Amino acid sequence: MQDDRSDPSPPDDDLASLLANASRGDPAAWSDLVSRYARRIYALARSRCGNHDVAEELTQSVFATLAEKLPAGGYDERGRFEAWLFRVAANRVRDHVRRSRLRYASQDPDILDREHVARDADPPGAIDATELASLRVAMSGLTETDREVIELRHHGGLSFKQIAELLDEPLGTLLARHHRALRKLRETMEAMTQPSRPVTGDEQ
Repeated sequence: MQDDRSDPSPPDDDLASLLANASRGDPAAWSDLVSRYARRIYALARSRCGNHDVAEELTQSVFATLAEKLPAGGYDERGRFEAWLFRVAANRVRDHVRRSRLRYASQDPDILDREHVARDADPPGAIDATELASLRVAMSGLTETDREVIELRHHGGLSFKQIAELLDEPLGTLLARHHRALRKLRETMEAMTQPSRPVTGDEQ
């Protein structure tokens, strides 16, 4: 994972004009908004849900919320559109994950993490399947808040400043937490790939 990604946000004036046009129902503006943000929202949802269809459904749900709130003035955090949009996305994903966990736990608590982490891997060529499985298991070992920071940064593509605004915490604290979470991910994945040491006769 690289954490030096530049902020992909469009200029403020450009975004403000785009949102104003979209709020008036301009199809071209809506198409531009979807092209700018759908892939990132989908990546965030897919990273948590591990399922293409669910991620697409959640992405569509986020844009349905935007289509409902923007013309009606429901979006009122001027100058922080991306943080607002990804707060909607993160809440939608969090609600889905919570419902899924309750459903799985009601069936068999022991299969909760294994099923949720391992199902529906990404298409071949995107990442080695073994590495992908290791990453998902390692991610499941993070706290909910640390996992959210990693996913907003590396799947959602938000800047650290935007994530700090979204989560309402100091930028320095967020940076330190992101660094610790990445270090834990690397350590966990390294431990998973190390071959097991054979048991000697003295240890039996």
